[in-house]
Amino acid sequence: MSLVPRITVHATELAVEYVDGRFTRVLGPGRHRHPRRARHERVRTADRLTSLAPQEVLTSDGLTVRVSLAVRWRVSDARTFLEQADDAFDVVYLAAQVALRDALITLDADALARHGRRELGGLVLGPAREAGAGIGVEVVDAVVKDVILPLDMRSAYAELATAKVRGAAQLEAARAETAALRSLANGAKLLEDHPALARLRLIQALPAGSKVEIIAPQ
Repeated sequence: MSLVPRITVHATELAVEYVDGRFTRVLGPGRHRHPRRARHERVRTADRLTSLAPQEVLTSDGLTVRVSLAVRWRVSDARTFLEQADDAFDVVYLAAQVALRDALITLDADALARHGRRELGGLVLGPAREAGAGIGVEVVDAVVKDVILPLDMRSAYAELATAKVRGAAQLEAARAETAALRSLANGAKLLEDHPALARLRLIQALPAGSKVEIIAPQ
């Protein structure tokens, strides 16, 4: 039985080793010798998802919207992550906030409502990655979760959608009526061109048991 102290590092973490306050090495998953006077700081390496609190930001047309953002990230350099900042992700958080505000000021509310979510995520990702690179953080993705427009604008969009549905229904009804009238006109023309067919159609329309007197033409 070995009396040499050991440290176990799990699969989803790294351990940064310091001896007498000085950095010595980064330990990957597995069992490692534990030197005397060594201290180990464990750093989780699995992907993390952090949501930014909803941001109230002005659009290019002066409307205030609320936007929420989620950032997926992981530690890429365990030592830098521990040593460069008290809370390394705060640096990424701030960069994402600023990038989100800078991106929103270039879009009006209508463009934001239609396709802003896709655009905003891409515009935030670059600055967030750049900020994370210097503190041992790899930003994997940035996704805009919600875009909340002012109440009056949401009401206007709802009215617009309702009007479009009503218009489509009215157009379909007009098309059906036009088709019916065209069919009637074609039928009338056919009966006009074929009198015998008209008489036959008249006989078919009479109630059962009715007597029909056919008068030969003079």
